[in-house]
Amino acid sequence: MGTGVIGLGLSPQVPVLLAITVTIFWAKITGFSWDEINAGIKDGIDKGIIPIVIFILIGAMISTWIAAGTIPTLMVIGFKAISAQWFLPTVFLVCSLVGAAVGSCFTVVSTVGIAFFGIGVTMSFNPALVAGAIISGGVFGDKCSPLSETNNLAAAVVDTDLFDHMKTILWSTIPAATISTIAFAVLGMGHNHADMNKINTTVAALNSDFHISIVSLIPIILVFVCAGFKMAAIPTMLLNIFVSAGMMFVNNPGLNVTKASTIITNGFIAKTSNSEVNLLLSRGGIVSMMPTVALIVLTLSLGGLLVHFGLISAIMSPLATRLNSPAKLVTAALGACIGVNIFVGEQFLSIILPGRAFKKTFNNGGLASRALGRVLEDGGTVLNYLVPWGVGGVFIANTLGVPTIQYLPFVFFSLLCPIFSLLSGFTGVGLKKLGSDQSVKDAKPVTNEN
Repeated sequence: MGTGVIGLGLSPQVPVLLAITVTIFWAKITGFSWDEINAGIKDGIDKGIIPIVIFILIGAMISTWIAAGTIPTLMVIGFKAISAQWFLPTVFLVCSLVGAAVGSCFTVVSTVGIAFFGIGVTMSFNPALVAGAIISGGVFGDKCSPLSETNNLAAAVVDTDLFDHMKTILWSTIPAATISTIAFAVLGMGHNHADMNKINTTVAALNSDFHISIVSLIPIILVFVCAGFKMAAIPTMLLNIFVSAGMMFVNNPGLNVTKASTIITNGFIAKTSNSEVNLLLSRGGIVSMMPTVALIVLTLSLGGLLVHFGLISAIMSPLATRLNSPAKLVTAALGACIGVNIFVGEQFLSIILPGRAFKKTFNNGGLASRALGRVLEDGGTVLNYLVPWGVGGVFIANTLGVPTIQYLPFVFFSLLCPIFSLLSGFTGVGLKKLGSDQSVKDAKPVTNEN
């Protein structure tokens, strides 16, 4: 997988598929039956049925939120918060807001981030510093969004409720975000001028082509209300899609069922006078999530085979005997996530493979699965953007035109999250213990009796 993704620059689906093929051939050569191979694949995919459905609903939810004016309203609120004197911390906070709304750091960087990058350069800021503020905000928003693919994936891999998972990651997320804001404020002192015409043009386009209103924030409020009642993610999203679809018809009287269905299926297509707004808000839809779904199915299949045949256990068993404290467990899991990012360069694999490998070990060590979920985010999700050959690092370097090595020191949020995870492991602060209501769901691996 590392050779394919890093060396040859292939999309991760094909190298993962090749790894599955190699694993299946090994299983047949060593005497496992096709029934056992199929069982391993089924066991792996079974863990991902719920997140797969959630990813599909996320696509529908994003497109309806755009059409209902929810995301455009959040953008206008964020843009109005731009301050010339406090440009860097403001960029961090606005990118965080947009990232939380759309659930994608990639989208933040490639749209709003480009606009902010241009403004920062005209203000004579270090381009790498501006890139660091944009990426930090995008990663923070992505990590805190219920629409985030990695958020939902990490919660699913460790069998944890999404909103419980989001509460747990706050122990590292909030301190990292607070220090990042202070750092950007200090580094941005002395700049008190900027050309805000670009921002004003974007806001004008949003106001003229979308329904910008406090009422449009109802879907956002509904998410938090459902969270307060501890409603599961799927019914929360279905209810939200239904409400947002209703708002689409209210805001656009000429909209019919066929057009609404097309928006939900294929995504929203923005047709404003501003090309950057069109790029940002032409997204969502069920179809847009299919590449992610395909990658998740393949990686879960590979993980299921590795667990079913005891390959992960063979690696973990000698290590597990030495992981006899929370500090060692957290450190080892963080190291595994970072290692996958470095040697494979793929964000989803940095969550799935360590998650499957360490879940039982964490439970046996008295730690709740939620504790592992936070480690997967702090060592997997946030660091992929700092790997020069990683999917996130390559994308951002090409988009902003700043080499990964140059902006890496300024992505404070991503650098701080693993540190606070380590501190939690050594101090026990915010580290969730295994409760009486949580059981270890991992079955013993199949052994070859031949």
